[in-house]
Amino acid sequence: MAEDLRPGNRGRADRPRAAHGAGTAENPEPPPSDSIQQPPPSAPLPPPPGGLLWDITGEIRTLLTLPPALTLQVAHPAVAAGVDDYSVFRTDPWGRGERSLRSLQLWVYGGQAAAEEGRRLRRLHRTIQGTDAHGRPYHALMPEAYTWVHATGFPVMRHARQYLDRRPYTDAEERQLYAEWLQVGRILGIRDHDMPRTVEEFWPYYRAMLAEELELTTVAEELVAVDRPIPPPDRGPLTIRLTLRVLWPVLLPQFVRFRRFVTIGLMPPGAREAIGLPWTPVQERRLRRFGRVVRTVVPLLPERLRYFPLARRARAAQRAASAATGTGR
Repeated sequence: MAEDLRPGNRGRADRPRAAHGAGTAENPEPPPSDSIQQPPPSAPLPPPPGGLLWDITGEIRTLLTLPPALTLQVAHPAVAAGVDDYSVFRTDPWGRGERSLRSLQLWVYGGQAAAEEGRRLRRLHRTIQGTDAHGRPYHALMPEAYTWVHATGFPVMRHARQYLDRRPYTDAEERQLYAEWLQVGRILGIRDHDMPRTVEEFWPYYRAMLAEELELTTVAEELVAVDRPIPPPDRGPLTIRLTLRVLWPVLLPQFVRFRRFVTIGLMPPGAREAIGLPWTPVQERRLRRFGRVVRTVVPLLPERLRYFPLARRARAAQRAASAATGTGR
């Protein structure tokens, strides 16, 4: 769930740029090659068709898990600084969301395009550097920050499952999900020794990050705010866009409150406590009621409404290939 960052789109013009290592703010030198993520020697394959990610990544329920994962990512000061300096999430939130969602689906359904998407993201992040809110130099490809951005997806998917699906993951399914998420990490260029290798190794790493690194950064606070302006959606059919533009003054307050509710509620409890986001028993009961509606309605939808186009095409192609193999063609 990599942040959509674009060099040249700086969110805070007053923050000086600095290299991760030698150099000056005016003339930063590139960070040393051993301090950033390097791509794997050969292009990794995406998770296999029929796996857990194949079923969940391209489904509409994914939209509900993106806000908590993104907020958890930017609770890391280095990630927050990169987003604050370079992201277009303030000026183009809908385009940024669309690109992030497409990138996520390419990692799973893209076939050979998955590896190219990983390379594209590494190229995009190569020039993202500066200083964080504590005055520490950062580079987007530093292993700690780059790995954390990817790692957040696993605990959020695991936690959200208990609300949005009919049952939580079994131990075996949790291990499978983590193994598939590791494979996605390889596509993104995360080295094997930078990511915990098993679920058992993941949780101590995760708890240490919560305790030692995360905080309520300015960007994280902004992503759960209910008083920040958001432009009306600019994607979709013209009629819908025009209608939303007219109704947006009325819809915006409802939208930002719902976004905050889903972001905090579907974030694992330990994470929201570490960041300092409030959550009450009343909100928990509301979330469980909302989850019952989602897990009842979504499975009843036809595939053309339940899955996004890229995922739907990949799933249809896989079914066709399986049928052809089964008939000997």
